[in-house]
Amino acid sequence: MSIQTPSKPSSVRQAERAGDKVEHTTGFEALARAGFVARGVIYGVIGILAIKLALGAGGKTTSQSGALRTIAQQPFGEVLLILVAIGLAGYSLWRLTRALLGHGPEDTDSGFERLAAFGSGIAYALIFAIAIEILIGSGGNSSSGSPKHPTAGVLGWPAGTWIVGAAGAALCGVAAYQGYRGISKDFLDDSKTEEMSPGVRKWITWIGTIGHVARAIVFGLVGWFLLKAAYEFDAKEAVGLDGALTKILKAAYGPWLLGFTAAGLIAFGIYSISEARYRKI
Repeated sequence: MSIQTPSKPSSVRQAERAGDKVEHTTGFEALARAGFVARGVIYGVIGILAIKLALGAGGKTTSQSGALRTIAQQPFGEVLLILVAIGLAGYSLWRLTRALLGHGPEDTDSGFERLAAFGSGIAYALIFAIAIEILIGSGGNSSSGSPKHPTAGVLGWPAGTWIVGAAGAALCGVAAYQGYRGISKDFLDDSKTEEMSPGVRKWITWIGTIGHVARAIVFGLVGWFLLKAAYEFDAKEAVGLDGALTKILKAAYGPWLLGFTAAGLIAFGIYSISEARYRKI
């Protein structure tokens, strides 16, 4: 007597077939690769502003939304922001499609990687939404992107403390994973290293390692302060990416630490742009 595994619902199979068909188009690949450029530009802007602050040359600590507003304030800023928004939409769509299918034309994902792709896809969809708000003039004037007010609201929900704590724990987990990828150079497995010259591979290895470690630091700080906010039931303890960079600046040897972290974020931005060429889609 054979045991048959339950088949997927027809609606799921249809969605997967449609996703697989879209994923193999040239336009979809171009959108996905544009997404890496958009992500790189955002991290580059955050890093440049932070390193200028560390050097005493102006600058500020800011988040992804603040970076988008900074882009919008540049000459031809609206055009630049539209291009970044298109890239963000492409990156989000690619990540969500990978979460659905578990593979692409050039690569496959494990269950954990599919979960990470889903979280990343949602996060960049929200950043895309912020870019659209700025373009239509409803993004407000604040550039902090701080989660303090949302955290205060969530803490007031039933089980709100647990929700904020879970978000903090999740970000700490993301930080640990980013640190692991950087130190182990696991990120190279996602790239078409066979198409790189020895010099390019060495360069990408260095900036990828430094960039992932820098991301681990800031994500870890954001997660830690969310956990602290949940434990102390105090939304003021919560910080965003900008707040995490501010915490670094206020530490002992703060300008030096902020400078190194900012340089790491710039390195991640450059690495992300390199992925537009070498990432397995």
